[in-house]
Amino acid sequence: MIEKGKVKDFWNEASCGEALYFKGFDKKDYINHSSIRYQLEPEILSFGQFKSFEGKKTLEIGVGLGSDHQKLPENGAVLSGIDLTPHAINHTKRRFELMGLNSDLQIADAENLPFEDNSFDAVYSWGVLHHSPDTQKVVNEIYRVLKPGGLSKIMIYNKYSLIGYMLWARYALLKFNPFKSLNVIYSVHLESPGTKAYTYDEAKILFSKFDIDSIDSPLTHADLLNSEVGQKHRGGFLSIAKKIWPRWFFKAFMKKHGLFY
Repeated sequence: MIEKGKVKDFWNEASCGEALYFKGFDKKDYINHSSIRYQLEPEILSFGQFKSFEGKKTLEIGVGLGSDHQKLPENGAVLSGIDLTPHAINHTKRRFELMGLNSDLQIADAENLPFEDNSFDAVYSWGVLHHSPDTQKVVNEIYRVLKPGGLSKIMIYNKYSLIGYMLWARYALLKFNPFKSLNVIYSVHLESPGTKAYTYDEAKILFSKFDIDSIDSPLTHADLLNSEVGQKHRGGFLSIAKKIWPRWFFKAFMKKHGLFY
C-alpha cells in the first residue's frame, strides 16, 4: 500500500488543475478557474446537481481549489469541507473570504473523518477517494457520518477508460511490457502515487452499503484529448496522440469508456 505521506506531498505541491489553469490568489483568478473548470467539465454540473444540496448539512471530501465547494453554499448547503493538504484548505479559505461565503474547513484524513456518526445530510466528493491508500475505509467513513437515507454524490475512476488504455500503450506496450496491468499503470502513471481505478462490479462492491442510484462513465475532454490531460503528463507522445486520436470512433463505439464514474 502506498504511503499516505506521498499522496499528501503530491497534492500539497499543487491542487488538481492548479498548474494548468490557475495563476494566483485574487478573486478574478478564482472566478476564471471556475469558468475554465466547468467549460472543460460540464459533466460536473450535471452530476453535482448542486441545487439538490439546498438546506442540507453537507460535507465535501477533498475540496481542492474550492470550485465545487463554492457551488454548494451558493445553492443553499450548510457546509463543511476537508482536505488532506494545507495547500487546498488555504486556497479554499481564501476563495471563500473573497466570495463572502462560509464553510467549516479543516485539514483531515478521509480515512478517519473527525465527525460523529450520522452528522451529515449529504456528502459530495469529485475525484478524490481513489487517491486514498484505503479507499474502502473512506467509503465506510462516508457511510458512518451520513444520516440514514442521506444523499451522496461520489466520483471515482473507471478502470476500463480511454485514459487507461492510452497510458497502457505508452507505458506498457511501447516499453515492450504488454502484460503490465492497468492497476499498476494507474498507480504509477496517473496523478498521485497509488491512484486506483475500478471496474463497474468493483465499484458496486465498494459502495455495497449504499443504495446506488446510478453509475455512468461518459467520455470527457480528457478521454478525447481535447485539452491538457493533467499536471503529470507532457511531451511528444501526448502531442502526437492528440493529432491522431480517432475521436469519432470513440464517440460512436466506446461511449461508456470515460475515466469518470
